[in-house]
Amino acid sequence: MKPESTQKYRPFPAVELPDRQWPDRMITSAPIWCSVDLRDGNQALPIPMTVEEKLRFFDELVRIGFKQIEVGFPSAADTEFNFLRALVDQNRIPDDVTVQVLVQAREHLIRRTFESLVGVKKAIVHLYNSTSALQRRVTFADASKEKIKQIAVDGAKLIKELVPTVPDTEITLQYSPESFSDTELDYALEVCNEVSAVWESTPEKKIILNLPATVEWTTPNVHADQIEWFCRNVDNRENTIISLHTHNDRGTGVAATELGLLAGADRVEGTLFGNGERTGNLDIVIVALNMNSHGIETGLDFSDLSSIRSVYEEVTRLTVPERQPYAGELVFTAFSGSHQDAIKKGFDRRKRDLDEAGGENVYWGVPYLTIDPQDIGRSYEAIIRINSQSGKGGVAYVLDREHGFDLPKTMHPQVGKYVYDQADSEGRELGNDEIGDLFFENFVNVESPMSLREFELDHTNIAGGSVVCHATVQIGDEIVKGDGSGNGPINAFVHMLEGAGHKDFKVTDYRSQALRGGSDADSAAYVQIQSETTGQLLWGCGVDPSIEMAGLKALICAWNLLRDQG
Repeated sequence: MKPESTQKYRPFPAVELPDRQWPDRMITSAPIWCSVDLRDGNQALPIPMTVEEKLRFFDELVRIGFKQIEVGFPSAADTEFNFLRALVDQNRIPDDVTVQVLVQAREHLIRRTFESLVGVKKAIVHLYNSTSALQRRVTFADASKEKIKQIAVDGAKLIKELVPTVPDTEITLQYSPESFSDTELDYALEVCNEVSAVWESTPEKKIILNLPATVEWTTPNVHADQIEWFCRNVDNRENTIISLHTHNDRGTGVAATELGLLAGADRVEGTLFGNGERTGNLDIVIVALNMNSHGIETGLDFSDLSSIRSVYEEVTRLTVPERQPYAGELVFTAFSGSHQDAIKKGFDRRKRDLDEAGGENVYWGVPYLTIDPQDIGRSYEAIIRINSQSGKGGVAYVLDREHGFDLPKTMHPQVGKYVYDQADSEGRELGNDEIGDLFFENFVNVESPMSLREFELDHTNIAGGSVVCHATVQIGDEIVKGDGSGNGPINAFVHMLEGAGHKDFKVTDYRSQALRGGSDADSAAYVQIQSETTGQLLWGCGVDPSIEMAGLKALICAWNLLRDQG
């Protein structure tokens, strides 16, 4: 904003609570969860869900484990009413699931709502009316506090009268002072206490007081102060379930909910992936998985988050953003080279720790990954992506995990720079298969300008600690034949090249491995050589069913790469 624009705004008032307790508390158990996807989420859609789509979504919410699901505003429209009736008629509601219906504090809407509940086994009737000073002044034309309170009380009385009309339904009563977030605390308390007195809650029949941040006006700590103040002062607290319903106007809906739970709330309303009016409702997926990441069981099953996301996107026609925590396409992806390297080291270390623990539980600890992607149905293969901004560890990770090559550490920069230069020249991300192809084409069994035509080992003097090789190579158009002896095939071949006048390097390192992911008979060898004229070090890789031939191919590959660099 321009400086003059900020003059139209004012700070949100603080709550007088000098002995607040919530900052010293920890979340140790999950709240009661209530999904409002089918009501609050649905009303925010450009194209609301059809009855069939809502039925599919309801089944998914049940499968995830929600025991309270707000199914809509049945008095508002025939589609809403018919959806609830379809749930009943199709026997879709499990015995342990309570459906919640929302209704304004208006007589004809309340009566219509009870008509929709016939045949429902367990239901929450959720009454609300707006109470904030702004709503009283603007929406209700300067209505008095007493008038607004009376609307709530009259609605509560009518609901109490109508409960006996559905004797086969176990009814729980819930009240929300809409816009609690900017209602005067003492007034919100007064209204809620009046409603509570009408409903006469008991230990066996608790009521729910839902305190919605219908609009997020302030910082999460102030919201927590509001909740703690209310919990301390509300009448009949022991028979009251305090519920949260945050929105995300300031981008802190999750934080406000978590601090609200520290402040004493018992229950949370929200939606999958945060769908809702304006910037959305609380994302229950984030809050639940945040708890899981601290070892807290939630009763919600997000172990196949990708399939849940697919259902959500199909029925809502919305798209989960790529950076949405846990669910986004890129949240387990590292583009930064240092991140990629740390992630690779983290997985390697974890494997060693698990092996050493003999299968016992080992706490999760991989840099940059707060949870194991596998726990929510994500795969490791998508973690590392390679573009021009990536580091040497990223390519090594892909080659290891996807193609079975465990490159020596000092080979990472050589291969990594080549791959990243390719990504940079094309101006795009490279896929795992493309990375494998580039490695094979440029670092494995390279046969130009030198190629091996014939090779034979003579082991007659092996007892003396040496072998003799008879080899024929082609270097460009030249055919070179010769013999060499050494303590192994590679050493003997090096001496053969030296005798033929083509030895201007020395071998400085050698590694080998069984190649994972390829033929069971394949071996991979890595040879590093150093130019005697420039001092340059280069690695080559050889692949062959014979480990001896893999080593020779790696040496020839390195020799060829050195010539290419020269």
